[in-house]
Amino acid sequence: MDNAFPIQRTDDEWREALDPVAYRVLRHQATERPGTSPLNHEKREGMFLCAGCGTPLFESDAKYDSGCGWPSFTAPVDGAIGESLDNSHGMRRVEVHCNVCGGHQGHVFPDGPGPAGLRYCINGAALDFKPKE
Repeated sequence: MDNAFPIQRTDDEWREALDPVAYRVLRHQATERPGTSPLNHEKREGMFLCAGCGTPLFESDAKYDSGCGWPSFTAPVDGAIGESLDNSHGMRRVEVHCNVCGGHQGHVFPDGPGPAGLRYCINGAALDFKPKE
């Protein structure tokens, strides 16, 4: 990962701080199996946070059911998400990561609902949820 992120840890520190699935997703760009995250069904009002550093990434009103098997959002919190080109798996995709710790979140696709038409397809293992009080 880029050394420009405000939160820096060694790979061993990340491995110790995160559960195994979150570690593979956030630090090594893995993807959890579709349909396995309990956050797919989260409907409460609140905030979706980076599981690596707790940064607020997505508000609950941006979440929708895209049917893809992963939590989907129409837009992130302003400034919370960064993008980079991902040419892995024989595809050209836009990878999204937390702008504070650099943790891989998922990808953004141009097939979401309006007005921007974007679908942020995010690994549930890369997120925590904090309900509104």
